[in-house]
Amino acid sequence: MLGRHTAAGRRVALTALGALALTGVTSAGAAEPPPASSAAQTLGADRPPAAVLRALERDLKLKPGQAAERLVNEAEAGVRAGRLRNALGEHFAGAWLRGATSAELTVATTHAADVSAIKAQGAKAAVVKRPLTELQAVKKKLDAAAARVKTRDTPVWYVDVPTNRVVVQATKRSAATAFIEAAGVEGKGVGVRVSAERPRLLADLVGGDAYYIEGSARCSIGFSVTKDQQQGFASAGHCGSPGDSTAGSDMAEQGTFQASTFPDKDMSWVAVNSNWTATADVEGEDGQRTQVTGSVQALVGASICRSGSTTGWHCGTIEQHDTSVSYSQGTVNGVTETTVCAEPGDSGGPYVSGTQAQGVTSGGSGDCTDGGTTFYQPINPILSDFGLVLKTASAQAGTPAPEDNDAAETWTAGRVYEAGTTVTHAGVRYQCVQTHQAQGAWSPSATPALWQRL
Repeated sequence: MLGRHTAAGRRVALTALGALALTGVTSAGAAEPPPASSAAQTLGADRPPAAVLRALERDLKLKPGQAAERLVNEAEAGVRAGRLRNALGEHFAGAWLRGATSAELTVATTHAADVSAIKAQGAKAAVVKRPLTELQAVKKKLDAAAARVKTRDTPVWYVDVPTNRVVVQATKRSAATAFIEAAGVEGKGVGVRVSAERPRLLADLVGGDAYYIEGSARCSIGFSVTKDQQQGFASAGHCGSPGDSTAGSDMAEQGTFQASTFPDKDMSWVAVNSNWTATADVEGEDGQRTQVTGSVQALVGASICRSGSTTGWHCGTIEQHDTSVSYSQGTVNGVTETTVCAEPGDSGGPYVSGTQAQGVTSGGSGDCTDGGTTFYQPINPILSDFGLVLKTASAQAGTPAPEDNDAAETWTAGRVYEAGTTVTHAGVRYQCVQTHQAQGAWSPSATPALWQRL
């Protein structure tokens, strides 16, 4: 919950959110897949919080029981997609989910010979022209161009894996054409989407139930974190600058911004004083809490829920990762777009899929009356950039590993691992299936949902 006092007096629990769990199926040529339930149990997909299920049923218009079914299906699909990504290598062109309850997985490849291997893992296969690495390279050229040219009329651009292209969202087509030419990516499969929407940051200057920066601006607490035994929380970078003081919802002294990045990224973390206690809890509906158990990144199309101090608890789906947004205050790269609504004051608040932390609110358009679009800063880069450890409900050991070659080779609790990374653990080589921060209970040998033995 956000800034609520405990029975002990001024000890206040910091809140956090979580995402969906995953279940494993092997890619072609791999060892026998783990039982479908093993990954769900590891990551919490088999026991979703009631607040998550109710909100998913409400916002995604699901019948009773369908939300729980969807979370398990998303979990299984996440592992299959990760293992297929590792198996397909340079041919991999992305993965996504479709369907209200079935969460049907599609995996794209540039090589027709991969189709049978994809289907063998229970996924639909799409043969496309461009691998994901090529699409990411095109987007990076647009990112670079945004530093040289005005992007007021081209506020959003992203990798759209279902259509196998990079998309520029613009208020008018001529602006998109000029931006594409400035980046030198004409003829590179870049599409244009014309929309009048202009995303904005979601902080404001009115009072409310959240945390306050320098006694005035209001944002929402994201995820509880620790660093060298110092407790605190992650939030959005545009909420404050290093050294800015914060106060709780009752204006009681709370903490200080330790680090903040904005623009380019939208991330920060606040260290709190001894009156506050970091927990794995997140504020749900009607005062109920849900708990975070990890930070495994969800697929495009997966369900996701958000908590904020203005509008509370709302759900939707992930539209795309690796999105760039040009706000009037500056451009932010690498955020994720969702169909969840939000309003000013929700900035910094947490997103979860199931019980897995996904990110913190950056900005968006629309509102929670008529609907809207939001963007969140993924949580794993925040943990990695600032050397933070996510507070989770499950047992967790270790601090972020030092950034050196030896540490990168040996699996270490506290390090953020990207999908495809290889490590050594107990003398055995493993490849990462899902991007996540490693926990003490999540060693490669014990979590086939996250690691594939080589």
